[in-house]
Amino acid sequence: MIVASWPRVDGVLARGARRASGIDRDTPYAGRGTLEWQFPLFKERGLDLSGCFIGTLNIIISPRTWRLLPGALMLCDVLWYENRKEDFAFSQCHLLFAETIYPAWVYVVSPGKPHHIRGPHLLEIIAQHIPGITYGATVTLEINPEEIEVSRPS
Repeated sequence: MIVASWPRVDGVLARGARRASGIDRDTPYAGRGTLEWQFPLFKERGLDLSGCFIGTLNIIISPRTWRLLPGALMLCDVLWYENRKEDFAFSQCHLLFAETIYPAWVYVVSPGKPHHIRGPHLLEIIAQHIPGITYGATVTLEINPEEIEVSRPS
C-alpha cells in the first residue's frame, strides 16, 4: 500500500558487512547472523518479523541524510547474544523495486549513538525476500515522516 503523504527517497543498494544475515564467515555470533538471534526476541516484544528475510538491505540515500524521530518503535535493553544488550528502533516503510511495492522496516541498532559504521547516508532495511535485487540496484523508499526525517541536500 502506497501512503501518498509519505515522502519518497531514492537510494542504491550497497553491500554491508553481511553480519545480519550470517553470510560473513568470520561472524562472532556462533555461526549465525545477528538477525537470527534477534528476530525471536523482537517477536516476544510484539514485533513479528517472521515473514522477513534474515538479513538487511543497506540503502545509500546520499546526498540526503536521515534522523530518527521520537515516534519510531523502540525495543530497549534487548539481551540478544551472551552479554550483548542493545536498543533497537524500527519504522515502517515501503520499498519500491522493479515496479513492486514491498512492506519493510527501517532497522536502527543502538539509536541515540553516533552512526558508527553506517553513517547518516545509509538506511538499513528489513523486508521479505525481494527477487532479482542486487548490489547497485536503485530502489525508492517511502519513509514515515513521523518516525524518520530525511533531509534534502543544501
